[in-house]
Amino acid sequence: MSDVPPKKPKGAGKSSFDLIDKEKLATMLPVKPGSVVLDLACGKGDYALYLSDIVGENGLVYAVDLWEEGLTVLDAHLEAKGIFNVMPLLADATQHEIEVDDHSVDVCLLATVLHDFEEAHQADPVLKDIRSLLKPGGRLAILEFKKIDGPPGPPIHIRLSEDDVDKMVTA
Repeated sequence: MSDVPPKKPKGAGKSSFDLIDKEKLATMLPVKPGSVVLDLACGKGDYALYLSDIVGENGLVYAVDLWEEGLTVLDAHLEAKGIFNVMPLLADATQHEIEVDDHSVDVCLLATVLHDFEEAHQADPVLKDIRSLLKPGGRLAILEFKKIDGPPGPPIHIRLSEDDVDKMVTA
């Protein structure tokens, strides 16, 4: 066993949550009380915490990331706020490690992370895994930065256009 700490994933610690219109997000996402949501590559869980209010006590939010430090921050928020409908899971989505039952998720959220999976040449396998986790009729929600020069967000050469995302998802 190595004494070298695990490498911090690219983009870890950064969140687009404070940049979005939360009311617009709530109206666009097909999430309602009782929904089961997967926040994939959740980081510190900003979106997961927000979605926990929407799904309510009868819903569940899986907050999945391979960045252990981010999940530790999320755990502290959950404990401090007495939130019990968010389940943090340490997993690398590119390694088929997501411990969520097949066909159990109503909505999977990829919030400004699909470009990272694509840059690592892992978008197709991750999207395939997501498809198996979604219930029949389940939805995939993708938020990405527009393909324009930033900041904020990643460099333009990494960003995905709407057409890029459509082709990836419909393939």
